[in-house]
This record gives sequence, structure tokens and C-alpha cells, in this order.
Amino acid sequence: MSSRIERANAIRTLALDAVDRANSGHAGAPMGMADIAEVLWREVLRHNPANPEWWDRDRFVLSNGHGSMLLYALLHLTGYALGTDDLKAFRQLHSKTPGHPEYRETPGVETTTGPLGQGFANAVGLAIAERVLAARFNQPNLAIVDHRTWVFLGDGCLMEGISHEVASLAGTLRLGKLIAVYDDNGVSIDGKVAGWFTDDTAARFTAYGWRVIRDIDGQNGDAVQRAIAQVLANPVDQPTMLMCRTTIGFGAPTKAGTGGAHGTLGSEETQKARANLGWQFPPFEIPQELRDEWSCAARGKQLETDWIALFARYAAAHPELAATYSRCMRGDLPADFDATWRAMLATVVADTNATEARKASGNCLDVLGAALPELIGGSADLSGSNNTKHKSARVFTAAAPDGNYINYGVREFGMTAIANGIAVHGGLIPYIGTFLTFLDYARNAARLAALMGIRNILVYTHDSIAVGEDGPTHQPVEHIASLRSTPNMSTWRPADAVETVCAWRAALLRRQGPTALILSRQKLPALSRTTAQMDAVDQGGYVLFDSAGALQLILIATGSEVQLALAAAKTLAAEGRGVRVVSMPSVDVFDAQDANYRAAVLPTNVRKRVAIEAAHPDNWYRFVGLDGMVIGVDRFGVSAPGDIAMAQFGFTPDAVTAAVRSYLDRP
Repeated sequence: MSSRIERANAIRTLALDAVDRANSGHAGAPMGMADIAEVLWREVLRHNPANPEWWDRDRFVLSNGHGSMLLYALLHLTGYALGTDDLKAFRQLHSKTPGHPEYRETPGVETTTGPLGQGFANAVGLAIAERVLAARFNQPNLAIVDHRTWVFLGDGCLMEGISHEVASLAGTLRLGKLIAVYDDNGVSIDGKVAGWFTDDTAARFTAYGWRVIRDIDGQNGDAVQRAIAQVLANPVDQPTMLMCRTTIGFGAPTKAGTGGAHGTLGSEETQKARANLGWQFPPFEIPQELRDEWSCAARGKQLETDWIALFARYAAAHPELAATYSRCMRGDLPADFDATWRAMLATVVADTNATEARKASGNCLDVLGAALPELIGGSADLSGSNNTKHKSARVFTAAAPDGNYINYGVREFGMTAIANGIAVHGGLIPYIGTFLTFLDYARNAARLAALMGIRNILVYTHDSIAVGEDGPTHQPVEHIASLRSTPNMSTWRPADAVETVCAWRAALLRRQGPTALILSRQKLPALSRTTAQMDAVDQGGYVLFDSAGALQLILIATGSEVQLALAAAKTLAAEGRGVRVVSMPSVDVFDAQDANYRAAVLPTNVRKRVAIEAAHPDNWYRFVGLDGMVIGVDRFGVSAPGDIAMAQFGFTPDAVTAAVRSYLDRP
């Protein structure tokens, strides 16, 4: 039987070999955390390498994702479908071993990490999801949801402000099955952190309400095992922080314990490190005895087999709950969802009153919250303004873990990243709410949702300068353009309640990426549509109005500006102009339609085009071309009542009509 240090050295040398071969990467963290990882992955973690998607597996997150070779080595050694050739292709094109762990790219990777602190936030979301599902579905002696979330993190994660946001909330929610392992090596890229990071981390997390176990020798596997055993033997209703003292680049003769160990060590130092560790095997070679000791195949198979038997007993005793749990974990919507949506749409169509888009969204949630048990919402302290708290909302707290609504507090970044963690867990569909301008706080988490291709619904209200009196700080200008330019982000800005209902349907049906709903604070009139136009909303852009006569001009608008486009079109039509109004609530959905549909809506022979949107104009020039015009906002807003602010920027029926008329009359 090999020793712990020998098994840990298998991780170290695989990391050394892969980083050296790629001449790129970060060997220091894998070398420092190998002893901790050996204990956790071989002896503690509930996982089955043959089925990385087993529903009741423990979740493991490498928040310090630059140390990705630690995770890849663990997956390889324990038996996941990650071969030696995959390790040799580390950081190469189309490999299963990219520079940072990427969700859905590598079997066993639970979430995309790399931007420091966000993996920690995702782990909080994973733990919340486990807690909610356990409260809803577990029955006496039939705990089908019973797993832990483990997260490795480093100094960089704890320096990022998001770590405060999410650690604070995790302590308040008392997430007892969340266990963080802190790689306390005192080094970041610039060197010893004592010059810029002297926080008392133990006191900090104790103040958050965490159980903290400090001064663990992270280079001693037995000490790590004792600490973890202590945690598991004494469960508490608090998240746990294990503070492990380690040496970055452990084993490297000259760079260990320095900033130089953070990245590539160089071939000479790599060879000396291998010798220093007593490793005499060729690169990427692991002796069969070590491979056998590392394999978790048999243990993992037995763990899942036992759970399958448990679930069979559960399904026999509680068939309806079992069916709902299985449906939710598969990510399927209820069989009657389409009927629910159509009934909701019919109600909206029958109501001809002007409605704020945020209110229309809230009305949708009143229906969806009751119809979709998997829907779990929240807001960054703006529930009443965002209209995200529906009539069936039950606030998730430590005392009421079966809730479906989270009061995130003023934590926009943490909220969005936590929701990403909820989404990747499975079984729940998260949505979050804040003002559109505060997307700036959460931008990187929204980007990662798109990068991962996960169903996270981002509700952004107060969509333009029409916000009014709060002034430029609260009036978004560039934010819609930013969302539309983000790959795999679907963005909807509805013009009325009907388009809002359709936007919610699209967001829920979309399983391969997040959806941003851009909603007005001000009331929007109910627009008149034919049945065909109603059906066409789902295409993202459609013809809302055509005047008589030959088509000369196309007006394209979104949100509250659609009514302005209609007013201008009707005035111009009365003057004998052939005008079309296209409502385009979702540019990306419209772009995804076939060429024939797009050409039918925007005929290529009609060059006179005007886009109207109270936001930055850049996105619209590809639709209006060099011959067209955009009526937009390319500077920050003003502090004034909403209607006055809109008038100041030319967003009134008369001003839009005059601008379009002037454009048409150009020589």
C-alpha cells in the first residue's frame, strides 16, 4: 500500500508534467493542495466516476480555478472519462482540459471557475439548492437529497469582494452542508500577500456565522483527515471553513512558497521538483499500484447503487413526489406548461389597460410561481420595485428551507453568481432581480451564465432614462447593448404585457443559456394585434403595423419606444408615406430565424430605416445600415421626472415624428 504522500505526489507530478508540456498554466496550487485533495476525493467525497451526473453526488468546486490541473488530475486518477492523452492536451485547442475548468466541457466539472471568488459563490448556490430540494422532497427515513458541497478556495478568492457577499449570506442562511477548504499559503502572483492581505480570516468567517477550524497542516494528509472527520462527526447548522496551511509549489526546490510558483515553473525547476519529490517515473506515467489505490470506481458504483435502491423505495411510497423530483432534476417543464402559458396570455390579451412591464412580469410570476415548483426567485433588496416576489412566494430562510424566494440583500454580484450555482445543481430554475443599471455590479456573473449555457433568468427593471428623478446613476444607457453583445445571452425588452408574457415563456423554454428581461418602470399601453401577430412575437421581431401603399420606410423599436414608433407611423401614413413598424423585443431571437422570415419583416430593398430605442444606439446600425438613422441615447441621463427626461432626449411622439420626417426629407 502506497503512502498518502506518494498518492498526493501523483497529483503533483501530473500537474507538473501537463503545465510543463503546455508551457502554460499553474502548477503551484495543485502541488500545494494535493494532500488535501487526496483525502477528500479518495475517502470522503460521495461521487461515481462512471456517472458524473448522479443526482445525489457531492458537489466539488475548484474556486481557485487557475489550479485546474489539480481537478483534472483528480478526475483522471479516480476514474472519470479523462485519459492520459487528455492531460497531455492541457490548454490545447478543443481539449477536455482547458486552462480553467469549464462546465459541460469536462466530465466531473460542476461549474466554470477562474474569475476568482465566483466558484465560491456558485458553491453557496449549490448548497442552497441542496437545502431547498431536501426540504421539499425528503421524507422520514427516505432522504433522497442528502449531499454536501465542497469548495477549494485561495487568497485571491477571499480578496475579491464577492467572497464577502456570499459568505455573509451563507452564514445567515446557515448552510450546514457547505464546506470550504482554504488554501492558506500566503502567496499570490505578486508575492507574499502580507503586504496587501492581512485580514484575520478566521475572525472574519466566525463573524459571518461560520464554523471555523484553523491551523490545519495542509501538507499532512492525516491531519487533514482528522479535521474532515471532526466536521463530519459533528454536523452543525453552519457552513464550515477549514483553514489549511500549505506551501504553494510544494516540492519545487527554489520556487516553493514564492510568487514564482504560481504559474509555470520552467522545465529545469520541473525536473528538479520531480526529483525532489522522489518521483522516478516518466512524464504522465502513474504506476498501476497507485492507479488501483486511487480508483473510486467500485466505491462510487456502490454509493449510487445504494441511492438507486433508496429512491425506488421512495418512489413506491411517494410516487407523485418522486415523479416531480425526477422531472425537475431532468430540467423538464410540467406537461401542462403550455396550457398554463396560453391561459396567462389570454388573460393579458383581455386586459386593455396600460401596464408597467415590471408589473406585467409580476403578474406572470403570480401564475408561474404557483404552477412551477422548481422556480426559485429573488432580488437584491428590490423585490417591490422589481415585482419579483409573487403571491406564492415563501422566503427561504434557515428556519424555512422549503422556500422559493431568496432575499439576497444588496448583493447584485453575489446574487447572480449564487443563482448560477443553483442552476448548475439541477432541480431548480433560478431568477434574480435588480435595476438594469446595477448589471454593472454583476456583469461577470451574467457573462459566466452565458458562457456555461445555463438557464438563469435575469430580471432587470427600470430600463432607461425614463426612470426619471433618480438621475444618471440609475438610468441605464449602455447596458442593453452590453447584454446584446454577450454571446449566448438572450435579451428581451417587451413593449407591453403581451410581449412580457411571451418573453417569460421564451426564458423558461430556453435551456442552453440565460435570458435577460428588460422591463419598464413606466406604464406601457396595451398594443392591438392580430392572431398572426400574436404568434409572431415568439420570433423576436415582427410586423406590428403596415400602412397602405408601397412600403417606403421601416421603423424598428423596442419597449416603451414601440408606442412612439406607432404614433409617428400613423402620422406619416396620413401624409401619404408607406410606413411599417417592426417591434423587435428580442434581437437575438429574431437573428435566429431563417433568412426568408427576416427578409419578410425587413425587406432588403427598403433602405429607409429608423431604429428607435432609449438606449445606446450602436447595436442598431446593422439593421438600419449606412442609409438609416438611430434615435437613441449616447450620453448619460438627467435628473428629472421620467416624462421630462424622455422629452429632453427626443422621445415623444412629436419629436420622433419630426426626426423621422427630417430623415425622409434629406436630399
